[in-house]
Amino acid sequence: RRVHGDLYYMNTIKIKRKADSTEQKPGSDVTPDQVLQFGKPCQGFLCPLSANIYHLQFLNFRLRDLDSKVVFYEATMEKISEEDLDEEARNATPEDDQYRYAKYNFGPNFFRLKTVGASLTFCVGSKPIKNLRMIERHYFRDTMISSYDFTFPFCMPNSTNTWESIYNIPELSPETREQMIQSPWETISDTFFFAEDKLIMHNKALFNYAEDAGDEDDQE
Repeated sequence: RRVHGDLYYMNTIKIKRKADSTEQKPGSDVTPDQVLQFGKPCQGFLCPLSANIYHLQFLNFRLRDLDSKVVFYEATMEKISEEDLDEEARNATPEDDQYRYAKYNFGPNFFRLKTVGASLTFCVGSKPIKNLRMIERHYFRDTMISSYDFTFPFCMPNSTNTWESIYNIPELSPETREQMIQSPWETISDTFFFAEDKLIMHNKALFNYAEDAGDEDDQE
């Protein structure tokens, strides 16, 4: 599945990482309260692709600086049929987990921002979604640096929706910022989507804040 923009989502990315630290195992009954207690990146992914029984798909993702109103990042994703989503889930192998990563090249100027608006356009299938909840945990190496929790109350069946979430960028020490700039891809996030407190999707993102952020294909 191709993505327009420098976000690669459900696309071919080769990433090698050391084992993550969170003890929760895939297939267990993960709850929002548990996720909010995680202090380190998760060990793998905590639900299979088949957990997305609502056929939730992301179509557009845009980031803007709320102070200047400038859009500094945007990517669009191609919609596929529910049947193709189901086939992807049925045929998924452990190697397909690499497609559940996104990679962002932001550069050091990102740390000048105070508040970011993240606009997500998404569609759902034939089932309505009640209380769609997104919990996002950000870590630098094995230390949590921020946590976000948003809820979209209701999604009608076969609807396309736009959801803007407001992110307050955390205050970080100059030493931590410099370490993050000098350590491409060692900042990671776990993003969990729940429907009525049941985990339906888990994705990860890697971030590069280096001065020369650009050629992500060199990451192996």
